[in-house]
Amino acid sequence: MTSSRWSDLDRPPLNAAALRRAVVERDGVWTVLDVVQDTGSTNADLTAKAQQGAPEGTVLVAEEQTAGRGRLDRVWTAPARSGLFFSVLLRPGEPRGGQAPVPVHRWGWLPLLAGVATATALSRTAGVDTALKWPNDLLVTVDGEERKTGGILAERAGDTAVVVGIGVNVSLRADELPVPTASSLALAGAQGTDRDPLLRAVLRSLSDWYSAWRAADGDATASRLDQTYAAGCATLGRQVRAELPGGRELAGTAVGVDADGRLVIAGPDGEQPVGAGDVVHLRPSR
Repeated sequence: MTSSRWSDLDRPPLNAAALRRAVVERDGVWTVLDVVQDTGSTNADLTAKAQQGAPEGTVLVAEEQTAGRGRLDRVWTAPARSGLFFSVLLRPGEPRGGQAPVPVHRWGWLPLLAGVATATALSRTAGVDTALKWPNDLLVTVDGEERKTGGILAERAGDTAVVVGIGVNVSLRADELPVPTASSLALAGAQGTDRDPLLRAVLRSLSDWYSAWRAADGDATASRLDQTYAAGCATLGRQVRAELPGGRELAGTAVGVDADGRLVIAGPDGEQPVGAGDVVHLRPSR
């Protein structure tokens, strides 16, 4: 835990009041925005708030996470103020603005939606080409190699709510990388590492995509989410190995994403959908 928010002048603290003025709007998606100095996990904290009745659109941002979680219960940690670490509370299972609840079987698109929203916002605002690895890792290219700069974790929070956590390495330096396959926007040549405009851009993009998806009753095709995801997904067309629950593996070509957001892999036994697992890119795309 850092003793002073100003101990690293290259990593100034976020301005919570300014962020609220920018993103919390009447009749908008975002209703509450809080910034805390440190916490174990914004997803865990916001899930607890959701169970206590927090409204849809609650945003919780941490300057530092000490026990952040990624997919498959992997730990996500980084120096204070070196990235964006935040979670948002969505309630697709409740009516909103005259719209009916989104059918539960379509909620699987929410992490992919968050990936599209985040990647497009970062590409536009930071000037760094950001691609998606199925289901929702954020990739940048450094010295010709793909590197992970962020990830997304969506978790159910009761019968009607989903908490979506987003973590992005922004100013992480080479000697701070947790693993050789990681990177940051700064190392990928970002035109700026001010987290304030980056966070605003991601939240606005997420609001736009979520609103369009809800207006389409969660239909990924009608909202054009499936097309946009496929266009930005670096996994499609690649030879991959999916490490599945229970220790099983499936190797083949990633040929598409089905109506439920599952990755479709064409292997020796035909095409099979993968809904959960770790996907490894085996070789560069053609």
